[in-house]
Amino acid sequence: MIGAAARAWAVIAARGGTGEELLAVFDALPPVSVAEVLGRWRGRVLASGHPWDGLLERFGWHGKAFDGPEEAHPLLCRSRGGKLFALNPSLVPVPLLRRYPGLLGGPVAGRLFGLAGRAAATRRPAARLRMVEHRGVVSAAMIYDDLPIIDAFRGVDADTLLGVMDMRGMPQPFFFVLRRE
Repeated sequence: MIGAAARAWAVIAARGGTGEELLAVFDALPPVSVAEVLGRWRGRVLASGHPWDGLLERFGWHGKAFDGPEEAHPLLCRSRGGKLFALNPSLVPVPLLRRYPGLLGGPVAGRLFGLAGRAAATRRPAARLRMVEHRGVVSAAMIYDDLPIIDAFRGVDADTLLGVMDMRGMPQPFFFVLRRE
């Protein structure tokens, strides 16, 4: 990445930005292949004014794991005791969150998740990786098995991805950064 794209990424990575600013950076980044995204990734939400900004962090989101094209784990979380586990995304009340984004925003919800989160753990993959056209560019994407969600990825460098969650019924995209572990 060179020039204006590198400068824009440096600003966005540090502070987040508006949805439009983040989309402009996303569009300027190169596509990645499925093979390039395999591995375990540490995640961080990029603030964009999305109703879900800050939500994943309250629930111990750690990142994502891509063990193969058919074996993706979209929600790696850490328990209060520090153990890493894959959360079954089909048990997350996504339709309710889409309609009432503040519902799980309080500290009580975070504590309840800390107690019940491990009960929603799974060893089974909950998504798969494919090359998908998103915003006119074919790049690696993760398609959830049971939810109307596609996470599209672009490469910042060999160990950093910018991701955008595209969910049916939610017009505003949700942005995150993945850093290879």
